[in-house]
Parts: sequence; structure tokens; C-alpha cells
Amino acid sequence: MELHQLEYFVAVAEEASFTRAAGRVHVAQPGVSAQVRRLESELGQQLLDRSGRSVRLTEVGSAVLPFARAALDAVANARLAVDELAGLVRGQVTVGMVSGCALPILAELLAGFHDRYPGVAITLVEDNSDRLVERLRDGRLDLALIGWAGQIPPDIETVVIVEEELVAAAAPGHPLADAGPIALGALRDLPLITLPRGTGVRAALDAACAEAGFTPRVVFEASALPMVVQLAARGLGLAILPASIPNGPMILPITDPPIRSRLELAWNPVPSANPAARALIEQARTLAPAGRPVSCAADPTDRGPGSPRSPPARRTPPRRRTRPGTRPPGPG
Repeated sequence: MELHQLEYFVAVAEEASFTRAAGRVHVAQPGVSAQVRRLESELGQQLLDRSGRSVRLTEVGSAVLPFARAALDAVANARLAVDELAGLVRGQVTVGMVSGCALPILAELLAGFHDRYPGVAITLVEDNSDRLVERLRDGRLDLALIGWAGQIPPDIETVVIVEEELVAAAAPGHPLADAGPIALGALRDLPLITLPRGTGVRAALDAACAEAGFTPRVVFEASALPMVVQLAARGLGLAILPASIPNGPMILPITDPPIRSRLELAWNPVPSANPAARALIEQARTLAPAGRPVSCAADPTDRGPGSPRSPPARRTPPRRRTRPGTRPPGPG
């Protein structure tokens, strides 16, 4: 059994595809297939089910996968331990970012980290916030920029970067276009456009509406906030988005109660065996605003988005009449 066979097997299992796994490990697909078959032959059991459109783990494969990951991690950590004793920080970190977010804070953090540790390779991936948190839990990510609402999961540590209210955006001619601030209840039964489930904005909207006694009627979902604005501008519904986005059609503050969402840097509080990941997390900790501690859970008095007991949000004051522009998106 060779390490590269375990590496190829883990890649195929995680990608559910020999083609994608080959691209990930930078080896031709026939080579990946051949090495995985040799591993199966040596173990005397089939690890992967190749009969469907995607590759799936067999029962034996599911049992072997955590041991294969552990073996690869052990070798990587042995190399990192040698580097650490030699006073070097090298290796790789994997950072997640909520889809459609272009705030500069993450780029600034990574640029500063690269300047300080040029020997560390940085991989950046995009996904929705729920899946980013899952990747933090299982160790596939070292750090993530997530959009969130309500309580932080108890097994995740975060620094709040932005906290702001959500607003509605309406096209000219929409019944609410000239209404000014609107109550949350005014959204009942209206066609809405917003981000998909698994994002902080959507979680905040769903939770606030549930507390008000109704389910939001979402007719369009888009993972990119500029697309949400464009769909609303064409009269397809009322957009729900962060107050820093506007530059869209008619901007309507939502009140009674307001809806809040947060953008946070998150990581797994269990110390990583990777010195580069530990250095990146320490740098992320320094971004906590003065007077706001790094936390593993929300304030127990915070009842979630839209709660009257929740503290006031810091936000960019919404503007009622603006035109499309190029300001970067806020929390997902």
C-alpha cells in the first residue's frame, strides 16, 4: 500500500468522480483509476461503486476513508513538525468564502498572511455558509468567511466583521416602491427574491418571518447578490438583501422588527496540527473590533434575527433612490 494510492482514493471519494479527482491530484485519469484498483486488489475489497453516473463509496470504502485521511494527515503533519522545529512556516491552508461576497476584508487578510509567510500556499473555495461550516468541522477548511444569523454553532469560533440590517429593493412601479420604511409583515404573500438556503441572509429572513408567523414567498433565488438586484430591477419581485448592497432600484428599510445578518470569519476552535493554519487563525483573531470578544456562541439573550431584544445593528444607512453601481456585496 502506497501513500499516493491513498491520496487518489481520498480524492475520488471526495470528488465523486475520477475525472475531477485526476484534475485535483494533477495525474491523468487512467493513472488514478489504475492505482485505486491496485489498492482495492491489495485490500481484497471493492472500495468504490462505479456503476452509477457518479462514483460512490461502498460500505468497505466508507470504513476505510477515515483511516486513509488519517494516514495522509499524519505524513503531512510529520513534515510540518520538522519545518516548525526548523523555525519555518510552510505548507498549505484552505480558506472558504461565502458565494457572491466581494468585501475586501478576506483579500486583505490573505495578502497580509502571504507577505508574512510566503512559503504557505493558499487555496480559496466558494460555497454557501452552511456547507462552509461543515467543512470547518471536518477539517477540510482552516478558515472561512461566512454569512450568519442567530446563534453561532457551539463548535465554531468566530470574529464578527460586519453586522447590518437587511433591506428590500423594489422596481419602479412596484406597489411598495414609494412606501418608505416597511414593516416585516408587509412582506407576507409578496413574491420575494433573495439568496438560497444555507446563506446568512436567507437564514435571517426565514427566521424573522417565522417569528412573525408566516413563511416568505421566495419566487427567485440567486447565489450572487448583484443578480438578486437585477431580478428585482426587472419587476420580478421584491429583493431582500444587505443594506450595504443597495445601489439598486428603490431601497426600502425593513422595520418592526428589523432583520439582521452578520459576516464573520470562522474557524474550528480545536487547535490544528498545521502550523500554517494556526498562524492564519491567530491573524484572523486580531480582526475582532475593539470591545467585541472572539466567541464560540452568540449572546444567550439574542433571540435571533429580528428580535426586539437583540442589540442594535451597525449598518450603512439605506438610501431610498439609487441606481445600479459597483459597490461590493456584503454578507451572504
